[in-house]
Parts: sequence; C-alpha cells; structure tokens
Amino acid sequence: MKLRQKVLSSSISSALLACCGAAAAAEQPPKEETHVVVVTAQNRTQQAQDVPIALQIIGADQIDKLASPNLAEMNGYIPGLSVSAEQPTQPSMSLRGIGTGDFGIGTDAPVGVYIDGVYAGKTGGAVMNFNDVQRIEVLKGPQGTLFGRNSAAGAISVVTREPGRDNELEARLRYGKYKTRNVELLANAPLSDSTALRITAVHHGSDGWLKDAATGASLQHGTDSGVRATLRWDAPARAKVLLSVEAEKLDHMARPAIGLVAGVPSLPVNPASYLDPRTAPVYNDAANNGETRDFRGGTLRIEVPLGWATFNSTTGVRRFDSRNRQDNDGTNRITHYVDTENAERNRSWQQEFRLSGNTGLADWVTGLSFYHEKANQTSQVNTNTNTLDTIFGNVANLPVFSLLEGAAAMAGIPAGLLGNPWQEDMHVAGRYKASAIYGDVIWHLAPKLNLTTGVRYTRDDKRFSWYSPLRTANALDASVQRLQGLGFFDALVAMGAISEMEMMMALGAMGQNIEFTSPGATAKPLEKRNKWNDTSPRAVLDYKLNDDMMVYGSVSKGYQSGGFNALQVNASYEPEKVWNYEVGMKNYYRQYKLLVNASLYHYKFSNLQSLALVNNGSAIPTYQVTSSDQEAHGLDFEARWQPARDLRLNMSAAYIDQTYKTFTTSDGIKLDGQPVGTPKWTTALGADYWLRGVAGGDMNFTLQHAYTGATRCNADALQGACLVTPRFRAGSATHRTDFRAGYEAASHKWAVALFVNNLFDKRYVTSIGNMTTGLLGTPYAMVNRPRQVGVELRLNM
Repeated sequence: MKLRQKVLSSSISSALLACCGAAAAAEQPPKEETHVVVVTAQNRTQQAQDVPIALQIIGADQIDKLASPNLAEMNGYIPGLSVSAEQPTQPSMSLRGIGTGDFGIGTDAPVGVYIDGVYAGKTGGAVMNFNDVQRIEVLKGPQGTLFGRNSAAGAISVVTREPGRDNELEARLRYGKYKTRNVELLANAPLSDSTALRITAVHHGSDGWLKDAATGASLQHGTDSGVRATLRWDAPARAKVLLSVEAEKLDHMARPAIGLVAGVPSLPVNPASYLDPRTAPVYNDAANNGETRDFRGGTLRIEVPLGWATFNSTTGVRRFDSRNRQDNDGTNRITHYVDTENAERNRSWQQEFRLSGNTGLADWVTGLSFYHEKANQTSQVNTNTNTLDTIFGNVANLPVFSLLEGAAAMAGIPAGLLGNPWQEDMHVAGRYKASAIYGDVIWHLAPKLNLTTGVRYTRDDKRFSWYSPLRTANALDASVQRLQGLGFFDALVAMGAISEMEMMMALGAMGQNIEFTSPGATAKPLEKRNKWNDTSPRAVLDYKLNDDMMVYGSVSKGYQSGGFNALQVNASYEPEKVWNYEVGMKNYYRQYKLLVNASLYHYKFSNLQSLALVNNGSAIPTYQVTSSDQEAHGLDFEARWQPARDLRLNMSAAYIDQTYKTFTTSDGIKLDGQPVGTPKWTTALGADYWLRGVAGGDMNFTLQHAYTGATRCNADALQGACLVTPRFRAGSATHRTDFRAGYEAASHKWAVALFVNNLFDKRYVTSIGNMTTGLLGTPYAMVNRPRQVGVELRLNM
C-alpha cells in the first residue's frame, strides 16, 4: 500500500533526529525534541507516539552508523525481527517468531516488505541494498487493514526520499578490510518551479573473508550495484505526482559450505568428532558456483486533494531474475559431490486506490488493491555416479556402479559408468491474483479517547504447476546402452554373478530419480488451482492520560493465503491465520527527556507455514513447507533518554515465549508443547555522544550492541538448530558490538569516520546443513563474518 508522504519540511528532520538516538545528518548534534517522530504507518501522517501499534523506526543515520548496506546487515538491532541473508536471493525473515524462511514460489511471506507502499513480493527480491532510504518503519503484529497485502506477522515499510527543491550533489565512500567497498552517489536538481529530479546510485563489493583451502580462490567475492531515479511534479490544484524507476544487479559467489568432517566421510557421523567451522579449512567445488539477481522496478504515485478527502493512487511493477548454485557437501571429493541450484523468474504488478479524510469526528481511510504475479522456478540437484555409488553403498551395501565397473574390467571391457554427471530438476510455475477492499477509521470518541476499527476483505486466486522429468545423465545412458549392445548385463546373469531380478533393480536405480521422486508430473506438468477468501478485522482503543502519555489495547486478525509446496508434487496447504491480542503504553517524560514505550501481546496461530528439512522418501532430504498450530506471548520494550544535550542513550528489547500447540515432524516426532526455536530475548543498546567545536567542526562517537538469546531446543534434531559438540555449539546466544567515530566540518561540506563492526570479533556457527549428512556423512556449517574495520569519507558538493 502506498505510504502517504506529505512534504513535512523541518518536522521530518526533527523526526529522524529522534530515531534510536541518531541524527538526520551524518554527524550533526542532536536537537531538543527527542520524542517527535513523524511516520505514515497508518496511511496518515502522525507522530509515532500517537500510533497505537508496537512500532520501531530506523532512520538513515543509524543505517549509516552501522555501515549497513542492507536490512540483513542490521540483524539484531531491531529486536523481534530476524533477517538472515547468507543467500541474498533466498533470505529468511521472521517477526515476533513468525516467518516461513521459504524460498519457494508457492508461498507468500508473513512479513510484508513494502518499498514506498509497493509490496516487494517473493523473498528473492525482498532484501536488496539500501538506496536513498529516509527511514524504515517496522510494525509488529498483524497489519491486514493498513497494507496492500495482508501481513500476518507484521510489516516493514521502507520510505525513500523524494526530490527536493535544492541542488544537491553528494558522495559517500567506504573502504574496509577484505577489500570491502561501498559507494553512494546522490544528485538532486529542480528542473522547473514545479518539477525536480533525484538520482542515486549505490555499489557494494567485497573480496570475501574465506578462501578455498585447495585452490586459494576467494569464496565470497562479488558486487551488488543499484541505481534509482525519481521525478516529482507538483501538479495544479496541489496535486503531486512521483515517478520512480530503479534497477539492481547482484553478482557474487554463493554462500560457502564449511565441511565438519575431516578425511573420508563415513556413516554414521559422530558429532563428537566434528571440526570447528570457525577455524576448519573450507573445500567447495560446486560447478558454476554463483549467486546472481537482475532486478527492475517502477512506481507511479499520485496524490490529489479533493477538499473533502485526498485521493491516492499507487502503481507498481517489479521483475527480477535470480540464480543461486551452491555447494551442499562441504568437500572437494568426487565421491561425495552434491550441489543445488535455484533459478527464479518473477514478474508482479500492483495497483492501489485510496481515499482518506478527516471529519473531526473520524479520521478515515478506505481503498481497493489489486495484485498480479507470475513466477517460474527451477530447483536443481547436481551430483555424479561416483556419489550415487557412495549412496548405494551406504544405504544398501550395494555400490552398483563400482561393482559393475569391476566386473567389466575383469572381462576387459571399459564400462564408463563412473565419473558421469547426474542432474534432476523440479520446474514449478505460479500465477497469482489477489484483490482486496478495506477500510480503517479512527473514531474520536472524546478529546482523549479514540476507537480504531478496521476490516479487510481479501480474495486470493492461485494456479500452480509442477513438472519433474526423469533425471538427465546422457553420458551414463550412452555407457549403459553400449554395454547392453555388447550383451554385458545378460552375460553377468548367465554367469550367475547376479540374479535377473538384481540386474533389473540395478538398471532401474540407474534410470530413475533419487531426489525428486514424487509421481504424477514426470511426463508433463501437473496443475492445481485454489481460491481463498478472508475477512480480517482489527479494533484498537487508545486513551491519552495527558499530552505525553497514552495507553492502548487492540485485537487484530492476521491472514496469509494458502499455497503450494514447490518441491512436492500436488502438495498444497490451507491459509494461515493469527489472532493477536495486545496492550501497550507510550510515554514521554518531558522533564527528563525520557521516552518509554512497551507492549504485551498474545497470539494464537493456525496453519503457520514454516520451512524445514524433511525426509520424504527420496534419497536426499529436501527443504519443504510444513504447517503447524502455534501460540506465543511476548513483550516489546523501547526507551530513549537524553540526559544531556550532547548525549543520547537508547534501548530496545523483545521477549517471546513461542511453542507448538500441535505438530509432528516427517520423522514422526511429536513436538506438541515444545519450543519452536525462537530465542526468548533479543535486545539492542546504543549511545551517541557529540563533541562540539573540535577544529572548527563536530565529532560524534557511537557505540551499539545487539544481543540475541540462544535458540530454544526441541526434539527435532534433523534441523541442526541446537547441535552441541565438543568444539562448538549451534544456536548459541550471540553478541555484536559496533563502534563509530566521526568528524564533520562546520560547513557540512565533508565528513570522515572510522567504523568497526563486530568490535570484539565474536564468532558463531549460524546454521548447520544436514541435507547430505544421513546419506554421505557430509554435514556442513555456516559462520558469521569476523571483525570488519573501515573508513568513510562523505563529500557534499
């Protein structure tokens, strides 16, 4: 949904000064009004303290001070929000413990990401580099009546800057360890009395901090570049038109898999012997390794005052093509080779019309939204006959290929069965339509009492198809055909070396899929269509104790449409629904310049969609979407304090106790009543201090710390979320500290800074990959980035 943006002039400037203790300009000292933060979270221009929603605002300055190129690099500093982008085209995102993590096109994301009101669509295009961001509004809890797509867990609203009336030319350059570089360029120019153009460009690159132990090649090098242009026209009758176009190009190595087993892998694996992935050598040999994304988008926003109301129209188009091919065994052994590739093509279109007004008695918004999407995806598994031979030997003690090779060698026949590539594909396509009508009204029942009522009716229409052809192994097929022509297999049966039944089984194993084994879509695509309707209400009662203190209570329903399992033919699931009950307070103690906000909530979730590693009868487990019923209660807390003119302190925290109501894993493990895994606590602390009049300018020192509690364990060991070994523990509590010291000249023409991310070089195992553990004995891990030191130069020309 379009986030209405009026020209707020100085109020926006003071708003960003309040965000998380940060200043709107890079190193400018703070102003006095620490509580004035202007947002558009409810499609109305309001102060954040007047919005009865658990809301966290991230200003452009905090993004700069963390040297964060994208939202994932800020992970931990928005308590309650978890964003992992080890694979930028396949990120995982959750809010208040709700998120699928699914990169398949068969699901929608319960955390809605909106760029200037336009839904970012599938996760493959949701996490991109920041480009001229003014602020980020994180709304926690269901937001069905406020945004163009229902957001069952909450919404992340990214607001970019509009063209201004002044000439601007600015450059920001960062350079750090591992040849990490970031370039941001900005040009703003008025074209006439009524038009202005703003163009920005960003470039981020790195040589990576891991190298292959065998080849010495960098495993993470690459670049991510983007450009954005916005044209503003102040039309007659106080109307406003904004046209934005943007593009982004990502091209780098795929995430490395750090093998946990030394020497030749064997079964069963023994976690007690696992290497420490933070220091272990890395061997990755995935052919054509790489992760790429080509993104294009355009947004047209129109605002027309009608006197009795304001009309808004938002039209958005988005398209991206992505590819991610990565190592999935953590070795460079041909006998244990597995890589996977995910290729996606996505096209979406969104149209929203909205009317809003204020009668004195009520502040109201109503609208219509339409969303169309076309998506195609290919999931691919690549291996070879040597690896299949290892699997057959481990599973059935029958290494088919090497046994046949040995028999052929004894007969003096070159078999040619080993060393051949093997590829399997799952092609899926989705065609989605969604439409909705909604209304949201703030009733001013009394001077200090408001009742907000809202409702949204949504209709989803989805078509989905699967096509999983037989494996591709041309070299193997040629060898088998040649041996059959020589009568080799018949001779083995005649000699009694193998029974006819065993030979048929062996030939069958060589000719059928081992990974994508679901029947029904091997000859041609299988299509399925589902439709869902939903009505989602919300009600909020808020009361102003005085001008600076408010209490509120709310009940709201969240909805996410049903979908399809991209890796299991003909598998679909029902919509997920959540009921959220919440009470909160927003207080500002003016005499102390202290802001304190808090909320308590409880939700009940049915059919929550989550991504999990599943044993589904194929040789290698696959990541699929599972549904479960869950419940949780939690707390969100925020405090900002300005004890002195040049000192600001801030703290935010989130607590959640999230458990399964009913759920049984694919291995038959009942998890009823057990923790889902979401950490109980996440907190973020920060301090900003200014020294004025230093060499004719100002200095600023920023220290920030983020804490995420340990993953809460349950009985499902397949996911590897709570693995404990003598050398490391997965899912442990994490700490991150970031420091920045900056200087800005009094003219504001230039500024320099030193920044250090992960100041104390804390290293953690972020995830365990068990995709090939049970069959090949090749578990692998991912770890977080080490300490990053860099310098920054900003020029305002």
